[in-house]
Amino acid sequence: MNTVVVYDIVCNRRRGRFRKFLKELGIRSQKSVFECRLDSREVRQIRLYCCENLDLEEDAVRIYRVCSACMDKALVQGQGITFSRLDWEVI
Repeated sequence: MNTVVVYDIVCNRRRGRFRKFLKELGIRSQKSVFECRLDSREVRQIRLYCCENLDLEEDAVRIYRVCSACMDKALVQGQGITFSRLDWEVI
């Protein structure tokens, strides 16, 4: 399912590592926003990473599932990508 991962991580080192981790799962559409196509296993993988590697007293990660109907209603102004750019497949 289409998923948006948004984060606010205080420590530069933790933020950089989390960004590198997310690059394997989706496309960075803004500085602290990734747009991904994730299954339930991959969402659990992100949640586990957060528990093991972030300071959840200081840091925040939000994971939003976006249905197909909502995708069609998404508006992007200025520079940015849309979920349609996620139509790729690794072979």
